[in-house]
Amino acid sequence: MKDNQFYSFNIRKATVEDAEAIHEITREAFTKYKADAGITSDVAALTETVDDIIEDILKKHVFIAFIDNEPVGCVRVEILPDKTALITRFGVKTKYSNNGVGKTLINVVDRFLSEKGVKRAGLYTASRHTALINFYYARGFHVDSILKDKGYARAFMVKEYE
Repeated sequence: MKDNQFYSFNIRKATVEDAEAIHEITREAFTKYKADAGITSDVAALTETVDDIIEDILKKHVFIAFIDNEPVGCVRVEILPDKTALITRFGVKTKYSNNGVGKTLINVVDRFLSEKGVKRAGLYTASRHTALINFYYARGFHVDSILKDKGYARAFMVKEYE
């Protein structure tokens, strides 16, 4: 972003009409994620369909970010019966990386989960993706465990809420 260029952010709950845009954002973000992390196995986010996304919009809490009315980022949140949450499919279009979209989406999720009384949220990310690990650490997450169940090492990162 140029020093004199400003963007207008808007983040809201996704609707079924946003499914196609979310599909596009997810494919772009997770293609980059896979390359950056050196993952050679399949990544589930890259095999989902628009119908899968619609199902998530109807069953989970899905947020979508816009800059100047262009869909640029998204995240999905599932609140489990034990009042913990799982954050999934968090991604930002490459063109808008490092412009605060991701930070703002996570801030919205934090506020939302706190309002819902969630005490602990978790997410998975490639343990070799240093930039993402550092991003999550800076947002208050820590590595709880490492799993290798998907063909690559994934860190299960956790954040506690008061």
